[in-house]
Parts: sequence; C-alpha cells; structure tokens
Amino acid sequence: MIYKWFVAHQLKESMRSSIWQKQIAINIIIGFFLLLMLMYLVVLGIFIDKILLDVYPDESPIDIFNGILLYYFGVELLFRFMMQTLPTLNITPYLQLPVKKSSIIHYLNLRSLTGIGNYLPLLVFIPFATKAVSLEYGSLIAFIWVLCLFLISISNNFLIIYLKRHLVSKPIITLIAALIITALILLDIFHIVSFSIVSKTLFSALLHYPLGILIIVGMVMVFYLMNFSLLKSKLYPEEIKIKVNENSDSAKAFQYLKQYGFIGQLALKDIKLIWRHKRTRSIVYMLPLFLGYGFFFYPQEIYLDQNGFLIFVGIFMTGGMMLNYLNYAFSYESGHFDFILSNYKSYDKYLREKFLFAIVISTVSFIITIPYLFFGMKILFINTMTWLYNIGFLSYLLFYTATLSKKRMDLSKGAAFNYQGMGIAHWLSMLPFFLLPLLIYWPFSLAGYPDVGLFLIGVLGFTGLLMNKWMMQWVMKQFLKRRYEMAEGFRQSE
Repeated sequence: MIYKWFVAHQLKESMRSSIWQKQIAINIIIGFFLLLMLMYLVVLGIFIDKILLDVYPDESPIDIFNGILLYYFGVELLFRFMMQTLPTLNITPYLQLPVKKSSIIHYLNLRSLTGIGNYLPLLVFIPFATKAVSLEYGSLIAFIWVLCLFLISISNNFLIIYLKRHLVSKPIITLIAALIITALILLDIFHIVSFSIVSKTLFSALLHYPLGILIIVGMVMVFYLMNFSLLKSKLYPEEIKIKVNENSDSAKAFQYLKQYGFIGQLALKDIKLIWRHKRTRSIVYMLPLFLGYGFFFYPQEIYLDQNGFLIFVGIFMTGGMMLNYLNYAFSYESGHFDFILSNYKSYDKYLREKFLFAIVISTVSFIITIPYLFFGMKILFINTMTWLYNIGFLSYLLFYTATLSKKRMDLSKGAAFNYQGMGIAHWLSMLPFFLLPLLIYWPFSLAGYPDVGLFLIGVLGFTGLLMNKWMMQWVMKQFLKRRYEMAEGFRQSE
C-alpha cells in the first residue's frame, strides 16, 4: 500500500536528520508534561458533571455543557490557527514515479488526523457522556453525541488547514474568515446574539435527533474536499515553481522604500525577512489577536474601573508586535550576521533602521486601536500614554537587551512553543514591560490622582523620544561591544 511507503520514507527522513538525537531529550520532557496534561483532562472529564452541578445547582449539567460547546470549538479554532502545523511531504520525487496524485493528496490530508490534539477533547467528552448523558438518554445516544463532537473537532482541523494553505497565496480568504469570526464575537459581547443559547439548542438537538450526525459528517466531507481540490490544483512541478517565484517577489509592493537610501533598503530587507520565513510570519498572523485584545475586556464594566489592568491591556495592544520584533532584532538575522558585520559600513544606520521599523510597528498598532474610543475617552487616553511609553522608553530597553542574545534562530520553524533564540535577557526584559508603568501609576492612584499617574507614563516615553540621540548612542556602544560575541554565538547550531 502506497501510504505505508509514505510513512516509512518520512520516518527515515526524520531519524536520519542531524537534529534527531538533539530532539530526543526535548521530546522526553514534552512527553512528561503531555502525560500530566492527559491525567488532568481525564480527572476533569470524570468530575465535570459535579463541578457544573455545584456552580449551577438549578440547571442540568448536560444543558450547561451543551451551552459552552460552541465557545469551546471557537477557542479550539483559534488555537489550531496559531499552533497547528501543516502536514508536509517532499512531493517532487514522487511526481516522477508512477504514484497517483490523489494518493499523495489523501495522505497529506489524512496525516493531519494523527495529531494528538484531535483526540484530547475525548478525554473530557467520553467520561462526561458515560456519567451524565448515557444515564438520561441511553448509551447509543451518548455514543452518537460524542462522535458528533469529535467530528466537529475534525472539521475544525480541515478548515484551519485550508485557511492556512491560502494564507500566503490568497490572504483575503483568511481575512474574510477572521472578520466573520470577529463579527460573531462582537455580536455575543454586545448581547445581540447569545451563543450560549444557540449552542445549547444545537447540541441538545443532537441528543433528541441523532440523525443530525449526517449533517456533521457532510461538513467534514466538504472541508476535506476543499483541501483535496486546493492541493490537486497545486500538485504540479510548474505550479511549485510559480509559487517559489511568487514568494521571492512577495515584498514587491514595498519596493518604493529603496528611494529612501540605505535605511529604506534595510527596511525592505526586514519586510522580506518577516514575510518569507515561517517563524516571523507566524507572529504577524497573531497581530489580530494582539489588537483584538480589548474586545475581551472593554465591553465589561468591571474592567473599565481598573486602570492598572487597562494599562496592561494598552501596553500589550500597542507594543506586543514591537516586543516580538525588537527582542529578536539580531537573532532573526543570525544566519547572515557575519555578512552584516563585514559588509555594512554604517552600523549607525543599521541600528537606526531597526529602531524606526519598531516605532512604525507600534504606531500602526496604536492607530488601529483608536476605534476603541467607542468605549470611552479614558480608553484612548490610556492607549495613547502606553503607546508613548512603548516607543519612547521600552523600545530602547528592548533594543539594548537584544544585543545580549547570542543564540542562533531557525526561521523555518513556527513560533508556537518555540523558545529557540530566547535567553534569560529576553525574559528579564519583560519585567519592566509589565511592572514599571504600574509602579508609576499606583502611588498617584492611591493618592487620588490616577490621571496624573497615567500622564507621567506618557511623559516618560516622550522624554525618551527627546533624548533619542543619547539613547541610540547607548545602544550603539553596547552593540559595538557585543557584536563579535554575538556573531560567534550565531555560528553555533543548536
């Protein structure tokens, strides 16, 4: 059977890899924590009916559980988008052999089902169905109900794979899907539609009308066929060549930056680096999550009275992407850092471009958050002060700590659960990111002048911008001191 050879070839490719031995210890550690998580999920599945009964004594645990399932599948969809990797296969050798293209495509799609994340929910669903659902509706209905939930999770799997495959070639499709999900979240936040009621109605209907499973099976088949059709249209050598050429020209819309001289060329290089590599591109995909953070808190009045918490939200939204960029400003270029040191005549322009690039990232993020003005002028005031803090103080601190990094980074790997290139300096740099603004704010808040505390956070950032010349000299001095040690570290493969 051809699938047996696909599996055998990929196992050999992995085991013969130069990093196989180095990954064994990491996999053992991950396996330990995974086993611990499995135990927690089993315990949760066994006792979740009692937990729900204690929290909602006047309602049926089954109704409450059905009411939160739609939220669960929505969160699962988000986590899959951020963390799930696409199933891959080096198809070029097989295209020259008498192997059906449909077999290759089926293998790629079915391989995604081997991920353990597809089966973790069953550790909660099965015990709950056995203890609660089967007692009220019978074992057969409980089995069909669990099977329906499992198939919905599988449909999420195929949907995310389809969207992520379209993300580079046709990002508009993924953008439309993201806008639809955002609109649904807003409808629920503003109580226009209650998805808890919708969820309870839909999943309770499966208990009374088990033939509804046919609809879910049809949904799985539709998403599967969408992936099949997409891959079939791309599974030709000329298509692969076209895709490579398109990727190599992915930053052509920014070619005008060249007119700004050496700094503009460096900015164009950074854009190409971010968009062409998996590690950096996956962080860009998280931008909607950073900017949509306010929707989870601003609509709830309990948070609007907690300025200290809103400071954290403002810093996160206006500076989250800047944090990711500046923290790894040099690690991202670890593969060609020697070339930079030997060919760049002006380190001053090199560092200034990175600083300006970070400022632009934070500023664009701030501009996008301006519509949060809908929730009150206080939100705009806090976000403005935190933005000034980010670009006028935190930016220099992050830039300085970036020079302490000397760990090589593989940009072909995703960002989820990937701590490659991150040292202790990166973790320490996050302390002022969260704590310093609160330390400035709290004394004035306790004295009854919270707006003064917020204003001083912005003043700190504005002062840093006025002192830009001296602050950049401080960073330059550190870079010149550390550049050869950084280069030596970047040459070492992990």
